[in-house]
Amino acid sequence: MVEVLLSPQAWIGAAIIFLLRVSDMSLDTLRMLFVMRGRKAAAWGLGFVQSLIFVVAISTVLQNLDNPLNMIGYAAGFATGNVVGMYIEERLAIGHTLINIISSHRGSAIAERLRADGYAVTEIPARGKDGMVTLLNCNILRKNVEKVRQMVNTVDETAFITADDIRPLRKGYWRA
Repeated sequence: MVEVLLSPQAWIGAAIIFLLRVSDMSLDTLRMLFVMRGRKAAAWGLGFVQSLIFVVAISTVLQNLDNPLNMIGYAAGFATGNVVGMYIEERLAIGHTLINIISSHRGSAIAERLRADGYAVTEIPARGKDGMVTLLNCNILRKNVEKVRQMVNTVDETAFITADDIRPLRKGYWRA
């Protein structure tokens, strides 16, 4: 057992398994997001590549059960791949988001500011705990969420903002 742990081949094998699992799980995370957004071709392609990588990784572990480093590499690659997949997905920011903005006093000014930048905004008068407020709905690309949040905060830093991932079902005005 000790000679296995000291062997460079054992460490290289475990590192390869780790990298395979990081790749596999990163693709799995992205594939699931494409499935949720209805992108069939992308989900199929990612699933195909992911399954090939998985077969190579698991068969390598099962052929070398005498090396505990392989199992550690497999588990560590699984866990790391989830995080890497999430990081990649955040950077890609695929899809659309519904931003809901509630402002007690500056709703119209926020709507004007967003429209000036080309965003479609729906203004809805509403009643909150302390009286009348303006509820604004703005459908945007996910990659623009932070930009819109900053724009809202420059007009009304007390505005309440929420974001929901959405999947458009019918065409309308989309700034894409």
